Amino acid sequence: MAATSSASNPGLRIGTAPDSWGVWFPDDPRQVPWQRFLDEVVRAGYTWIELGPYGYLPTDPHQLEDELGTRGLKLSAGTVFTGFHKGDDQWQRAWDQALKVAGLASKLGAEHLVVIPDLWRSDATSEVLEARTLTDAQWAKLAAGHDRLGKALLEEFGVKQQFHSHADSHIGTTREVLRFLDETDPRYTNLCLDTGHFAYYGGDSVKLVEERPDRIGYLHLKQVDPSLLFDVLKNDVPFADAVAEGIMIEPPGGIPDLGPVIEAVAAIDPDIFAIVEQDMYGCELDRPFPIATRTREHIFGCTHLARLR
Repeated sequence: MAATSSASNPGLRIGTAPDSWGVWFPDDPRQVPWQRFLDEVVRAGYTWIELGPYGYLPTDPHQLEDELGTRGLKLSAGTVFTGFHKGDDQWQRAWDQALKVAGLASKLGAEHLVVIPDLWRSDATSEVLEARTLTDAQWAKLAAGHDRLGKALLEEFGVKQQFHSHADSHIGTTREVLRFLDETDPRYTNLCLDTGHFAYYGGDSVKLVEERPDRIGYLHLKQVDPSLLFDVLKNDVPFADAVAEGIMIEPPGGIPDLGPVIEAVAAIDPDIFAIVEQDMYGCELDRPFPIATRTREHIFGCTHLARLR
């Protein structure tokens, strides 16, 4: 069992996200209503949540504060999407999102913004939008854009940028993630290490934490189904289709083992957020809650050294 938290070593802050309830879009009739999501988060035992897609939860800060406060919930981060490798015109798109998302999240005390790069293949239509790899010139634009965004977020909102590598994006493999870290400034750009997306392309989360401990700023906890993964990769299945097939699986049925990852991250910074984020878009409305409950119980039962809260 996990050790009990203490004031001197409060421990990783375990939370969840709308994504674990199948929420990918601000408004979709197939998604769980936001009130039900918040209520089920509480019933599942979580205190921390992410904002999810902007517009899913109330965007009025006073209303959102009331809705979270009455349920004893707190906000860890918001999320935006960027495509800095495409050119200078992408800055305004990114900053317009940041003004809304970081502006709202920071008013509720959140200190992080999870930043996801545009996918080379659409997660809505599976259309191939661009080449799968970047040129050196595109790498330079990507890195410069994220450092500029990270600096602006700190100065404007006191919010830290946490970059999220992603399946079907240009930053997914270990080599790509390491290059991204090498080409960005740790003052402004660090990682939201998503254990599932990193494992999707064979990444070893524990090894990455051990090799680049100073670049791990945030954690997304999820597992990949290893029995399905090689079929997905061999047959070039689009990520959205892979999600529908169950590529992201309920722990402990997949990889990586979450316990060692949590222990490794807790060893470098016991105050990092560890947010459960099991991609489940398109699922039935009654499916997420019991999975979220069992997942939390698993996480608190699979660690021995790390303090959790």
